[in-house]
Formats: sequence, C-alpha cells, structure tokens
Amino acid sequence: MFAKRIIPCLDCKDGRVVKGINFVNLRDAGDPGDMADMYNREGADELVMLDISASREGRATLMETVRRVAHRLFIPLTVGGGVRVLEDARRLLSAGADKVAVNTAAVETPEVVRTIAENYGRQAIVVAIDARRRKIDDGRLPIDDGQSKIENRQSSIVNQKWEVFTYGGTRPTGLDALEWARRVEELGAGEILLTSMDADGTQEGFDCELTAIIAQALHIPVIASGGAGSPEHIAEVFQKGCADAALAASIFHYETHSIRSLKEYLRTQGVPVRI
Repeated sequence: MFAKRIIPCLDCKDGRVVKGINFVNLRDAGDPGDMADMYNREGADELVMLDISASREGRATLMETVRRVAHRLFIPLTVGGGVRVLEDARRLLSAGADKVAVNTAAVETPEVVRTIAENYGRQAIVVAIDARRRKIDDGRLPIDDGQSKIENRQSSIVNQKWEVFTYGGTRPTGLDALEWARRVEELGAGEILLTSMDADGTQEGFDCELTAIIAQALHIPVIASGGAGSPEHIAEVFQKGCADAALAASIFHYETHSIRSLKEYLRTQGVPVRI
C-alpha cells in the first residue's frame, strides 16, 4: 500500500500566508518562505501554495513568492492561482514549482489541462476543485390532503450534490463535482485537489462523503482539503474518505499539531505514512 501524504497548504495573498473560514474572514498567518522552511524540516511530504486572489484579480501568480518558497524546499511544491495558459505553467515550473494547480481556467478552458499534461506530463498538472453542497429538488409540489398540507417531496426529496465554484470560491458554475472530476481525469489531470467549501477552515472534519465519492470514481490520486482540526479527522479522511493525501493549514500554521506527531498518531491507526 502506498504511503499516505501529509501536505500543508500556504494560501497566499499579497505575499503573505492567510487563513480564513469558508473562504472568507482572512487573517495573517506568516511569511510563506519561513513557513515553507519549517514544514520542510518537520517532515511534510509535499507543500501546496495557492495565490488565492490571482484569478479574482485577473493577474498571474506572484512569481517572486514562488521563487522564495521553492528555494527553501526539498520536497515537491505545487503552485496554483491565476494559471490560465501553458505559458503560466511554464513560468511556475521554471521558478521552482514541481506541479501546477489549475481551477478557474480548467472550467473556462478545459483544453488547458490537456495542453499542460501533453507538454509537461500528467504528474505536473493538478486540477483543484472547490465544491459546495447543494440541494436538488425533484420538482414535485406539496399536496393538501384536506387535513394538513403534506410535504409530498419529503423536504423536496433532497439529494445532496456538490457544485464546483471558481474564482477563489466566489462563482458557482453549475458543474457537478463528480462529473467534473471524471472529465478532468480524461483530459490528463494527474491529481485532484478537492476542497470542501462547507468544511474549509472550520476544523470540524473533512467532508468524507464527498471525498470518498470522488476518490472511488477516479484512477488518479485525490488530495482531501477543508476541515482538518485534529489527527482523528485526518485518519478519518484516509480510512472513510479514501483519500490519497490530506491537506491542512490551520492546525499546522498555528502549531495546534506538528506533522511528526500527526504521522506518529496515524501509524497507530494503521495508516501508512513516511516518518
């Protein structure tokens, strides 16, 4: 069995690491270079750095920040935010990134996934999917049986689905997350970075249902993101969510847990990890 990966995430804005809840209420968490160096020493398996406002602001990723972070790392670095075309990927890989993450551009121009994969290999392209639960109504109306109004739809006979959002979680796309994940795998994505917007920053646990549905439907690795608050949550997303890797921010940034102690705990739970 392959070792499960622990991946700290640096959400960057204006050259600083920030963290929020449900993609809003951001607060400063530190310098990206210093934090990258710390995670490198602590035994992180990889690092993800996302320029969270690049797509919203219509600009390229902050290249100097990427260079500073890559210079201090000896583990794989994935960089995302504002990657729209092949040239954006080329610049990031030349600056020291090992992989590039694409979200908004993949939805708007799906062929960019294929193009990057064909030029740099599947291992270099990660498609980030930010998903939020939505309710699908079957369309039937309540009926009146003469005694009381019965909700014939049983609360609309609601089916839980997940909708893909872009532009840093600000724009709904109407895309179903599972269908979109299957599509980008066909296009050449080497991994999926799957973030539950509902769980993001809450530290109340991952959306294991969402993660498992997508992980079990694909043949490429799925990185679970959003909601890590304890070692138990991370063990659960591996065991119940079928994730190949777990991404976390708050519990590491604010030193609630160290990566080493987390990995030692995971081993006691039968989760294979590298220490």
